Amino acid sequence: MPFGNIGIGGLILILIIALIVFGPSKLPELGRAFGRTLSEFKVATRGLVNGEDNDKKDEETPKASAASQK
Repeated sequence: MPFGNIGIGGLILILIIALIVFGPSKLPELGRAFGRTLSEFKVATRGLVNGEDNDKKDEETPKASAASQK
């Protein structure tokens, strides 16, 4: 993790720089956009993980139904 070593001081410094660069009126908009991006990423990741699980179940289902038909 490249950001694993950032402490409280580093976060405060980043926030101060962001405040200077973007201004106080843009920071809430940036925070909302970042939050939406993270939530969409989580939903997409869950969909991929659940999709893989469903694919495995779909592969196993025909084998089980073929065996029960014999």
